[in-house]
Amino acid sequence: MQSLLETLRKAEDFLARKGLPKAKSEAGHLFAGVLGLRRLDLFLQFERLLSADEVERLRAAIVRRANREPLQHILGTAPFRGLILKSDRRALIPRPETEELVDLALGLFPADQAVRVLDLGTGSGAIALSVAQERPAWKVEAVDASEDALALARENAAALGLADRVAFARSDWLSAVTDAYDLVVANPPYLTEGEVAAAEPEVRLHDPAPALVAPEDGLADLRRILTAAPRHLRPAGWVVLETGVDHHAALADITRAAALAQGQGRADLSGRARFWLAQRPV
Repeated sequence: MQSLLETLRKAEDFLARKGLPKAKSEAGHLFAGVLGLRRLDLFLQFERLLSADEVERLRAAIVRRANREPLQHILGTAPFRGLILKSDRRALIPRPETEELVDLALGLFPADQAVRVLDLGTGSGAIALSVAQERPAWKVEAVDASEDALALARENAAALGLADRVAFARSDWLSAVTDAYDLVVANPPYLTEGEVAAAEPEVRLHDPAPALVAPEDGLADLRRILTAAPRHLRPAGWVVLETGVDHHAALADITRAAALAQGQGRADLSGRARFWLAQRPV
């Protein structure tokens, strides 16, 4: 029988040899997840002897991670703004940059205002569910073209006790939407085929390609959303988008052509041009 610490050190070494840059941290997350422990509890049990079944489950998880399957898919969950979301191949893994997108959107309106929100391409439901959780006075709806993604989003809503706070429906961006909103928010596909081909295996092999890649050098879906947005925004309503880092000059032209005002790019915390905001005139 092996101790938890001995097995953990072997796992760290194995992941490091496979080229994972954060081998120690990832091994710790995997061990805690597989054993059903908090990270702190893991450290307090270093001398505990592991059963054969535990060793086998840990070994299987470590091998999957060494093969570059995302940590979130192995554990089945992903954190997002304090929520723990179910995560699998049906939708993009929620990422920290999109947490910043939510920050931008929330900052546009007072928390107690009755804001009507539409999340386009909701995927796992991360944006819609975090907005619903953090802004109880806001009315949140979410759409996606993928039935698989919608199923995942609904599962997350139910697990979080937010099923009555977010209405989900199928729509290819705004094509099936008939109402108008104070806020339209989206993290659409904005990468090129070349960018995805050069991405890490966790993205290239495991994220759904339709949620990553857009034609026209990554601009096609951003263009569709901005062009259609004026018909679905209330006066002074905002559209807030996550974008590619080289898109803002083109998005300024698209925004003007759509008769939207105050088109503006924003950088993420790393300084990369990441977000685009535009407002319907009053």
